[in-house]
Amino acid sequence: MRLPADWPLTVTAALLTVFGVAMVYSAGQTDVPTFVVGLWRTQLLWVIVGLVFGYGVSRLSVRLVDAVTVPIYVVSLVVLAALLVVGQGAGTAASTKSWLAIGGVRLGQPSELAKIAVVLMLARVLSASRAAPSSLRELVPSALVVGVPWLLIMAQPDLGTGIVFVGIYFAMLFWAGASWPLLVMAASPALSLILAFSTGIWGGWFLLLLAMLAWVRPPRWEGVGLVVANLVMGVLAPLLWGRLDPYQQRRILVFLDPSADPRASGYHVIQSQVAIGSGGFFGKGFTLGSQKRLAFLPEQETDFIFPVVAEELGFLGVLVALALFTFLLHRTIRVAGRATSPFASLVAFGLTAAWFTHIAVNIGMTVGVLPVTGIPLPFFSYGGSFMLMSWLSVGLLVSISEEGRGRAGGLVV
Repeated sequence: MRLPADWPLTVTAALLTVFGVAMVYSAGQTDVPTFVVGLWRTQLLWVIVGLVFGYGVSRLSVRLVDAVTVPIYVVSLVVLAALLVVGQGAGTAASTKSWLAIGGVRLGQPSELAKIAVVLMLARVLSASRAAPSSLRELVPSALVVGVPWLLIMAQPDLGTGIVFVGIYFAMLFWAGASWPLLVMAASPALSLILAFSTGIWGGWFLLLLAMLAWVRPPRWEGVGLVVANLVMGVLAPLLWGRLDPYQQRRILVFLDPSADPRASGYHVIQSQVAIGSGGFFGKGFTLGSQKRLAFLPEQETDFIFPVVAEELGFLGVLVALALFTFLLHRTIRVAGRATSPFASLVAFGLTAAWFTHIAVNIGMTVGVLPVTGIPLPFFSYGGSFMLMSWLSVGLLVSISEEGRGRAGGLVV
C-alpha cells in the first residue's frame, strides 16, 4: 500500500488525534461518574468518519475542488441562515443557535464546515486577481466573502468561530501579498473599538494611525473614511459598554483580573490555571489529575482539555503536544509554498490559519492571557463536526501536496 503523498503531515495529524482521544478518555475519569465518561467512544467514531471523508477528499483534484467551491459556499450560507430559525444550543451554549438538529438529535455545528467553505471561496476570489490587493477598495469582494457568513455566525451568537473567520481573512490577505499597512488599515476600526475602553491607549493608537496614513497616503476618500470610522468606534465603545449585560461586562473584567469574580465568571480561568500549575514537570499521571477528578475543571472534555494535558502529563506532555502542533503547521505552510496554483496555495495557508487561530486562542484563554471564548483545540477537544472539519482539512492538504510534488513515488519529505 502506497503511503500518502505527504505522510509526515498525515502521521502528525494521526498522532495528535490519538493523543486527543486519550485525553478525552481521561477527562471522563472522575471520582463522580458523569456523562463525559463514555464520550471517548463517540469521539473515536467521529475519528473514523473523519478519516473516511478525509481520504475521499485527498483523492480529489484541486481543479475539481475549485470547480465546486461556489456551490459549497452558497450551501454553507443557506445552512447558516437556516440555523437562525431552527438552530439549537447545547451545554454552556444553550442560548445559542449553533447546532443543527433533526428529530431532536443534534447532528453537529455547520459553522465548522463553513470554515472550509470560506477558505475555499476566499482563495478563489483572491487568486482571481493577478496582483495583490493594494487598496481598501480592492478588499471589498474578499471582505464580503468573509463578512456575510461572519455576520450569520455572530447572530447565533458564536464569538469563537467569529474570531477564527477574522484570523483566516487576515492570514490569507497576507499570503496573497497585501502589505502590512493595508492590513493594519483594514483592521483599524475593530482595533479602535477594542482600545477605546482606555482613553489614553486609544488616543495613542489614533495618533499612530494618523501618522501611518500620512506616510502611506491612501486615496483621499479611503483616508477620510478610515479616520471617520475610527472616531465613530472610539465614541461607540463607552456606549456599547453601557449596553452590555452584566455577565458580559464581568467576562471582560475577569479577563483583566480573574479574582474579581472567582465563583462565577472567573471560575473557569482560575481552575484552569490551578490545573496547569499543579502539573509540574512530569505531571500527576494519566487519568490522575486532581482538579479533573474532582470535577473542579469546567468543560474539561472540550474547551478546557489543554489543562488536563498539563495537569496529568506536566510540562513534558505539553511540550510534546506543542511540538506536534508546531510540526503540523510547518508542514502545512510548506504545502502552501509548494502548491502549483495560487488557489491551492491560498487554500493550504487558509487552513493553516484556521488551525493556528484555534490553537493560539484556546491555549491563550486556558492560561489567562486571552478572554474565555468557546473555541476548541484541534484534534483534542471533543466534538464530531470539529473532528470532521480537521480531517477534511488534512485531506485537502494532502491533495494539494500530491499535486504540488507529483504522484510518482508517493513520498514527500
